[in-house]
Amino acid sequence: MLTLRQMRYFDALATTRHFGKAAELTHVSQPALSAQIMEMEAHLGVKLVERSRSGVFLTGKGEEVLEQVRSILADVGRLEESTRINSGTLEGRVRLGVIPTLAPYLVPRLIPYLRERYRTIEIELRESVTDRLLVNLGDGRLDAVVAALPVEPDGIATRSLFSDRFYMAVAENDRTVLLSPITEKQMDISQLLLLEEGHCLRDQALAVCSSAGRRQLLSFGATSMATLLQMVANGMGMTLIPEIAIPSEAARNAIRIVPFAAPEPSREIGLIWRASNPRPRDMDALADAISTCAREVSQGAIPADRGAVKSAPKPAV
Repeated sequence: MLTLRQMRYFDALATTRHFGKAAELTHVSQPALSAQIMEMEAHLGVKLVERSRSGVFLTGKGEEVLEQVRSILADVGRLEESTRINSGTLEGRVRLGVIPTLAPYLVPRLIPYLRERYRTIEIELRESVTDRLLVNLGDGRLDAVVAALPVEPDGIATRSLFSDRFYMAVAENDRTVLLSPITEKQMDISQLLLLEEGHCLRDQALAVCSSAGRRQLLSFGATSMATLLQMVANGMGMTLIPEIAIPSEAARNAIRIVPFAAPEPSREIGLIWRASNPRPRDMDALADAISTCAREVSQGAIPADRGAVKSAPKPAV
């Protein structure tokens, strides 16, 4: 018999194109997920995925099945949502999407916080770029998304959670970079490292450094904040770092955090959900929890060199 568990595992595998990542996403072991996918294929009598050294590919029939599976999961999500109207706050399954420049820093604090206060909550997390998470929200595969505001889709509601200030991260042993606090004109924009296309932090970095021509930027795009900061620590350039990331990343990378001069650039982080969600109290409770946890995480994000003076580079041309 085809089960919802199998369909959710298949959806996760189709999203990540990797058995290990799909297992992490669904909080099961990789062998267990692989076994369920094989059972699903056996029941349907078709091959859904191709396994290779470079990853996982959906077959033509797999693509067809995926479309139907996601429609079914969206319907089930709406059914579950409607039946929770009269239950207590944050009871049962809550499917939350978080952007990659927030998830590694917020989630380890948020999950224990929610489980301690809402004993029956079942959290399902999905980490992805904003556009993909909003698609998942719109088709019912997510209940809420934590991302940078503003966002454009119709039919959604938002609530601002916290302001996340930007700093500049440079190698700890770099002695030729920046006055502190810095201004945009003092930055050697040719050394700015960016996340790959699709990450909102990339666009925010470009907005902060708007006076520089894009052709001056380094072409390498990292896939994660952690990778970007390892490159910085090894003297390959500098990058914008959000305040919420500083306590974790400064502890494990040989980097120096340099503040901007006022007015400090920042991004506004918000909770996003469908306006039709019948449980607004859940969204309020979730927003309060995220705001509290983000505040706790960011408390250690105080640059050590505020006011220190370093020699500035020649202005970029």
